[in-house]
Amino acid sequence: MPNTFKVGFFSIGLDTYWGQFKGLRENLLGYHERIRTELEGSGAAVIDAGLVDNPSKARAAGKLFRAEGAEIVFLFISTYALSSTVLPVVQEAGLPVVVLNIQPVAQLDYAAFNALGDRGVMTGVWLEHCQACSAPEIACAFNRAGIDYHLVTGHLQDPEVWRDLRDWTDAARVRAAMRENRMGVLGHYYCGMLDVYSDLGQQSAVFGTHIELLEMCELHALREAATPAEVAAKLGEFAARFDISPACEPAELERAARTAAALEEVVRKHDLGSLAYYYEGQPGNAYENIVTSVIAGNTLLTGRHVPVAGECEVKNAQAMKIMDLFGAGGSFSEFYLADFKDDVLYLGHDGPAHFAIAEGRVGLVPVPLYHGKPGKGLSIQMTVRHGPVTLLSVVQRGDGKLMLLVAEGESVPGPVLLIGNTNSRYRFALGAKAFLNAWSKAGPAHHCAIGVGHIAGKIAKLAALLKIEVMKVC
Repeated sequence: MPNTFKVGFFSIGLDTYWGQFKGLRENLLGYHERIRTELEGSGAAVIDAGLVDNPSKARAAGKLFRAEGAEIVFLFISTYALSSTVLPVVQEAGLPVVVLNIQPVAQLDYAAFNALGDRGVMTGVWLEHCQACSAPEIACAFNRAGIDYHLVTGHLQDPEVWRDLRDWTDAARVRAAMRENRMGVLGHYYCGMLDVYSDLGQQSAVFGTHIELLEMCELHALREAATPAEVAAKLGEFAARFDISPACEPAELERAARTAAALEEVVRKHDLGSLAYYYEGQPGNAYENIVTSVIAGNTLLTGRHVPVAGECEVKNAQAMKIMDLFGAGGSFSEFYLADFKDDVLYLGHDGPAHFAIAEGRVGLVPVPLYHGKPGKGLSIQMTVRHGPVTLLSVVQRGDGKLMLLVAEGESVPGPVLLIGNTNSRYRFALGAKAFLNAWSKAGPAHHCAIGVGHIAGKIAKLAALLKIEVMKVC
């Protein structure tokens, strides 16, 4: 995560007006300050270029945004302005731009306006409210110049405007953080899961993520070097974070705690912000001992904003990181089964999970046999918090390009499978049959990340900033 997230902000106007209409410039600057305050409320440092009202100021504003390291530029149409005043700013900055077509009020008081009588005063008041006049002109200039841009239209009392503004700042913040992220890849893919195989170069190209290839022997050495104090600290963290089943044997808890300590050291040593892993090892081998004891430690990491995806699902580690950066959680999941009577779908996994979005506390339980994987050990049981949820998958399409696949639904109460896994019941507006068909035909891997809240709008804006496709199911 960057230490300081910066956004550029400027308003546009026409300097010819200032001598003609008394008080107009001052009123427009008041609206400028209102929007700046909202941007600062998003947690961003605002690089404010002020009111750009002629072409000679435009290049300087663009250079300021680029020099100060802004991630995105917000352009407020305060009144009519020439497109020749706007285009150089955006060309010079070379940054994503959001055009704020925001009026002061939802509806002009026509009777009061017409009662003013003085045509000059009337024109000045009108010019405070004529943002719509410039929007098509700016769009035309950007279209001709091949500049990507986005529009937010509304008024200063419109909650949707401020939600849109916050979504854009959040999306730009997540884009910046993904570029700074270092993902560890430990082990290898689950053999035969063709959908899981990923182009790591494409991941770095699109998200900017650094991929750090890790060695099992390093993790083994760190595990062997873990001190009694470090293991005890992890056992204490288990007790604080999990509801530990009485059936968990002390030796298994100690084994998982030692592995958790080593995992934490790997993350610290390589400055990792996410991790994808899988390994099997020969029966009785030291590496098998590690991989059969990672779930508890990986769950702790996931809950502390270092999401971990099993089966070396790199794409899903990216999806989990995106969800986590948006503050939605991001739990590792796959489709379990359909309940056609209740019209719900079950999704879950054998871990890791995101305990920050659990319905109640996360259980730590023994599993006598890992399904489809070697050995036995501890796993977690958890249901995602009941209420609105968002599913996200990073999809590598047949042409090699990446796409974000997103859906909104609800985590609903009801019976779950007590098999030492995460699993929850989800309801979608399309219904279980139609949703599963539509989601599958979009071509994701069988894993996805699940987070709380409905944030498909934020994810769509992130995709726009990344210049990749987004598909929403239902």
